[in-house]
Amino acid sequence: MPDRRDASSTIDHPGSTLAHIEALLHVPARDHWHLSVRGQRIFNIGSWLLIALIAAGWIWSITTQGEVITGRRSAAGIISRALTDSRSPNVAYLTDAAINLVDPLRGESGKLRATLQQPGSELAVDTLPRGVAVTYSAGQRSESTTVAATPATTGIWSVALAIGNAIRPVADFSVITLKPASAKRGGRIGLYYIGNWPSTRGRKVKARYEAPPGFIEVSRDQQDTELSDHFRLRDFFPHDQQNVWPKYIVVEMKLVDKLELILAELEKQGIPSAGVTVMSGFRTPQYNRSGGDPRGRATLSRHMYGDAADIFIDNNHDGRMDDLNHDGRINIGDARVVLAAANRVEAAHPSLIGGVGVYAGTSAHGPFTHIDTRGYPARWIGTGD
Repeated sequence: MPDRRDASSTIDHPGSTLAHIEALLHVPARDHWHLSVRGQRIFNIGSWLLIALIAAGWIWSITTQGEVITGRRSAAGIISRALTDSRSPNVAYLTDAAINLVDPLRGESGKLRATLQQPGSELAVDTLPRGVAVTYSAGQRSESTTVAATPATTGIWSVALAIGNAIRPVADFSVITLKPASAKRGGRIGLYYIGNWPSTRGRKVKARYEAPPGFIEVSRDQQDTELSDHFRLRDFFPHDQQNVWPKYIVVEMKLVDKLELILAELEKQGIPSAGVTVMSGFRTPQYNRSGGDPRGRATLSRHMYGDAADIFIDNNHDGRMDDLNHDGRINIGDARVVLAAANRVEAAHPSLIGGVGVYAGTSAHGPFTHIDTRGYPARWIGTGD
């Protein structure tokens, strides 16, 4: 009858390695244990698991110590450690930190979902709470910082806060860092033709007519980035160069904020806002001068400065303004309903004062309302051109 220890020797292969482990752990010789074959198998597996855990802990401690010594914390490292313990009590602390970081950037409507910043600038909050790191991610790129500074390069970034083993993604908010205007060469950035803003030198014009300091760079897969509850980047694209990517546009978040407040006013009157349509948002200088029918377009149109939009409410999805005043007709009277809502918004929010114009419909389009945040009040009736 074969010796049971001989049978176990085939399981322990290679035997010399296990002997070294037993010696290292000061394990008593198995000959004195009187274990069954199954028991020895369980012992062997447990020994290897113990060694693996020790090795993993050793590697983790070296990695962590290396980051501490160098003073660097990679974004991947922060996220991977945070994800190991989502039940950490620090999650509540991070939730408060995220609210404090983002809420001041949501505008007077409270419905903004993005902020526009120059690369490397500070957010509304000067500093983050002690021990909190903010991580920015854009595609394969990521940056992490322990101060409330934006990434140093152009992009549309998602945001997460981390502390210890806890992480709090800010799921409905983006930080957009602008492409500097200095990148424009010969009226273009890359293949996208922008043109040049009119010079105001020697002209008697009101403030806010300086050329924009930067542009939002939008790739094809970023065009649905939400600026607010109702508006996305693509809502403000010029109507030309539809197949040219990336695009470079200008959108003022104060305009988006004002539009959201106007929609909220309309909702109070029982007018749903889901069908809001931007007929014309940003216009590049070259498009404002020559695109489509330029009649009636001001040389210094606010559309070129990213703080103007022509909108109508189309809840029945027929491509034209709805009968907002319920008089059985679609005409400029419906555009005046939006004007009245804008007047109430400006009375309650003086920082958003600007121009509002109502336009009659034509054979090409229905009536619409122009909204802008030029900084001083202006009202007019347009012809529809």
